[in-house]
Amino acid sequence: MRFDIITIFPRIFDSYFNESLFKRAKKNKLLEVKTHDLRDFASDKHRKVDDSPYGGGPGMVLKIEPIAKAVSSILRNYKLQIIKKIKKKTRVILFSTRGKKFDEKTAQRLAKYDQLIFICGRYEGVDERVAKYIADEEISIGDFTLSGGELPAMVVIEAVARKLKGFLGKHESLEEVKGSYPVYTRPESLTIKGKHLRVPEVLLNGNHKEIDTWRRRSGGKR
Repeated sequence: MRFDIITIFPRIFDSYFNESLFKRAKKNKLLEVKTHDLRDFASDKHRKVDDSPYGGGPGMVLKIEPIAKAVSSILRNYKLQIIKKIKKKTRVILFSTRGKKFDEKTAQRLAKYDQLIFICGRYEGVDERVAKYIADEEISIGDFTLSGGELPAMVVIEAVARKLKGFLGKHESLEEVKGSYPVYTRPESLTIKGKHLRVPEVLLNGNHKEIDTWRRRSGGKR
């Protein structure tokens, strides 16, 4: 699977996607994460990608032209890598406070695509024509405001990548498979702030049927 990120701050992603699970997944060619500097698609020597909004108001707005060029370039270059007669599914996503709330169901749906292209807004937002005519959908990761779409892109990519076979190593590691429940590890008991804290006895008896029942009651599958 391939993730393409259009942003004016491409280096923000360097550390996150070159560590831990993503580093291994990229090495094993389970996925690709490509960042694209929006300024590379500007039409002037100053690489300007924003302008003041029509109608007045504070802040600047990301222009439609460089975004349109970036998306077209990504799609064109991706298609050149594809073997003829093999149809690939692509989705263009714009992060927006007005977008549909991101959830587990959305992550599962997006994991069925071969390529996801993310448009990360900044400043006062993105020219509305991007949402209407370039993006396939708008997504929000919550009822709060961030400075840009870079963090939402990381959140969505990780949530989707977890659905790819081999990303976590074991399919059983997925919470939607094993369920979400309290977990403990060594030491078996200790004292903190005068309180004696012990691991639940059921987890120590080796009876896997009882352990499974306890886990379902304590959290269970989604």
